[in-house]
Amino acid sequence: MMIVWSVLFATAVVAFALSAVSGGGAGLVLMPILGLILAPENVPAALSIGTSVSSISRIAFFFRNIRWSIVFRFVPLALPAAWGGVMLLRQMQPAYLSLLLGLFLLGNLPLMLRSERGAKNSADDGAHGMVWLPIIGIMAGFISGFTGAVGLLFNQFYHKIGLDKSEIVATRAANDVLLHLVKVTLYVSYGMVSQATLLVGGLVALAALVSSFGMKQFLHRIPDHMFKQVGHGAAVAAGVAMMVMAGQHVVAQDQLAIQYTRHAHALGMTVDWRQHRLSVEVEAPIELEVRHSLISHGVAPHFNAQWHDVRHAILHISPLQGAYMTRSE
Repeated sequence: MMIVWSVLFATAVVAFALSAVSGGGAGLVLMPILGLILAPENVPAALSIGTSVSSISRIAFFFRNIRWSIVFRFVPLALPAAWGGVMLLRQMQPAYLSLLLGLFLLGNLPLMLRSERGAKNSADDGAHGMVWLPIIGIMAGFISGFTGAVGLLFNQFYHKIGLDKSEIVATRAANDVLLHLVKVTLYVSYGMVSQATLLVGGLVALAALVSSFGMKQFLHRIPDHMFKQVGHGAAVAAGVAMMVMAGQHVVAQDQLAIQYTRHAHALGMTVDWRQHRLSVEVEAPIELEVRHSLISHGVAPHFNAQWHDVRHAILHISPLQGAYMTRSE
C-alpha cells in the first residue's frame, strides 16, 4: 500500500507543478488516477480537499496579481451552481459527464497545434469576455460540483480576457478557493466523504503545498507562449485519460457491449446498453434494417444471457420500397 501512496504523491506533485505552468488542471489530470483508488462518487470530494489547499497557497504567493473585478463577477453565481452540481452527483454517476468533459478537453488539440500568429486578443474581446463572466461562473461551478475539478476547461477564456500567466494563476485561485471550500462542506454534509477520501485528499493537499513552494520562483521564467501550449497539451492529455477511464466505468456499470455479425446475405452490428439493444443490419440486395429492443427488467443485457423482448421497433430503408417501420409485440 505504501507504494500506491508514494506513486499518488509523486504524481500529484507533478500534476500541480504542471498546473502551475499551464494555469490550472491538476484536478483533471488526477481524476483518472484517483478513480483507480476511490469509488467514482468519492473522487470529487478528494479532489476538492487537495485543490482547495492548492488555491489557498497560490493566493498567498500571488495575492498582488489577483484581478478582483473578475472574482466579483465570477464567484457569486458559481457558488449556488456548485450546490446544484453536488446534488446531481448524489443522483447519478459522473462517468457520462466525464466523457463529455473529455471530448471538450480534446478541443484544445487544434489550439495546441495553432501558431501564435493571429491568436492575439483585442480589447473588444476582453470587454466582451467580462460580460460573460457570470455565465462562465455558473458553468464552472456546476461542473466543478459534479466532478470536483474544472481546471483547464475555461483557461482559454482567461486568455481572451487578456490576463497574463501570473494573473491567471492568482485569479483562478481566488475564484476557486471559496468554490472548493463550499463543495467540501456540501460533500461532508451529504455523507460523501469517507476515511479513504480524507486520506487521499490530505495526500493530494500535501503534494499541492510542496509544489507551490517552487512555483513562485519559476513561473516568471516561463515564456507566455509556452504557458499556453503546456496548458493546451495538459488539457488534451487529461481529456484522453478522462475518456478512457469514463469509458471503462460506463462499460462496467451499464454493461455496454458491442457485437458484429456476418451471415450469407447480411452484415450487422448490435449494441447493448442497460436494458436496450440497438441492432443495425444491412441485408441483400440493398436494405438497411434498424431494430430497437426494450428488454424486460431483471434480465442482464448480455449477449450470452436469455433475452426477453418486450417490444420491437424496426425501421426499414430500401431504395425500392423507401423507408417504413414495422412493430411486433
